[in-house]
Amino acid sequence: MKKMRIKKNLIRVGFLVLFLVTIYFAISILRIKSEHGVNQKAGLYMQPKDSIDVVMMGTSHVHCDINTGVLWEKFGIAAYDYSGAEQPLWMTYYYLKELYKYQSPEVIVLDMYAPARFKEDYQYDFIAENIYGMRFSLDKMQMLSASVEPAKLHQYFPSFAVYHSRYDDLEKEDFQSFVWNNEENEAFKGYTPYWNINPQTRPEFSEDRNDGLTPKSEKYLKKIIALTKKKGTDLVLIVSPYITTPEDQRTYNRITEIAAENGLIFINYNEYYDAIGLDFEKDFHDDSHLNYWGSCKFTEYLGAFLESYDRVPDRRGQEGYESWDANVEMIDKKLQSYEEGTLE
Repeated sequence: MKKMRIKKNLIRVGFLVLFLVTIYFAISILRIKSEHGVNQKAGLYMQPKDSIDVVMMGTSHVHCDINTGVLWEKFGIAAYDYSGAEQPLWMTYYYLKELYKYQSPEVIVLDMYAPARFKEDYQYDFIAENIYGMRFSLDKMQMLSASVEPAKLHQYFPSFAVYHSRYDDLEKEDFQSFVWNNEENEAFKGYTPYWNINPQTRPEFSEDRNDGLTPKSEKYLKKIIALTKKKGTDLVLIVSPYITTPEDQRTYNRITEIAAENGLIFINYNEYYDAIGLDFEKDFHDDSHLNYWGSCKFTEYLGAFLESYDRVPDRRGQEGYESWDANVEMIDKKLQSYEEGTLE
C-alpha cells in the first residue's frame, strides 16, 4: 500500500512538472517580442543586479540613437537603453519605479521628445511596445491605469490572453528566449540601430513661447524628478537630434524652465548639430531618427559629456561586465551583416 501511494505521488509530481515545463515553453515562445520596447523591458531582468551605471529612458529616440556599444568601447560606461516607442512620461515614471527594484544607476538620461510631440492623455499607437515585457506588479497595474482607458484595458491585460493565439506569427526570434539563451539575452543592452540612409533638410526655427507641455506630462515629469532625487540619482534631460519644429520648441522652452527650477541639466542636442558632426545627407534614417552612423556620432558626443561625471566609472576590464564586451560584438556582427547584405 505504501509503495502504491509513493508511486501515485511520483506520477502526480511528474504531471505537475510536465505541466509547468509546458507552460514555460508556451510563454517563452508565444510572448510578444520587439526591439522597439518589449525586448528593452524584458532585457532589464537579464542584467546583473546593480550593474548599470547610466540608464537611458524615453522613446525610440533612445534605443535607436544612443549606441550602448560606443559608450562601452570608447568610455567604459555600463549603460542600458530602457525605452519604448512613443513612450509618454506617465509610462516612463512607472518604468523608473520598476528599474529601481533591480538597479541603482548613478545617472538617468531622459529624452524629452514624447511630451513635445504627443499631446493626448492616452497614447495607443505604440502602447503595446510599452506594456509587454514588464513583469506583473502593482507598479505595472498603476501604469496601465494611467495609460489605458478602462473600456480598453482588456486589449492589453492580461498579457497571455492577448498573445496566446500567435501560432501563425511565430518567427526565429520566438525560439531564442529560453534559459540557455540567457548569456546572449544579457548582452542585449537595448540599442536597436536603423540602417537606412535618408537625406533630411536641416531645420531652422525660432520660438519663444513656452506653452507646449500638457498638464499630464508636466505632472509626471515632476514625479520623475522627485523620485530620482529621493533615490539620489542624477537626472539629465536631453533631446536627441532630429528634424525638430517650432511647435516642439514650445515644449522644450517650458522644460528648460522646469529644469532650472529643479537644478537639472537640460540639453537640446538639436542646437549642437555641427558640434556633433551630423551630416544631413547621410546620418538620418528618417526625420525622427538617426541611423547607425548618426547614432555613433551622437553617442560619442553624449559619452564625452557623461564621462565628465565623477559618478560614472570606467568599467572596462572589471569582473562582471563581460556582457558589455559581448554587446559590442553583437552590434559589430549586425554591422558586418549589413555590409554583406545578409542582415535580416
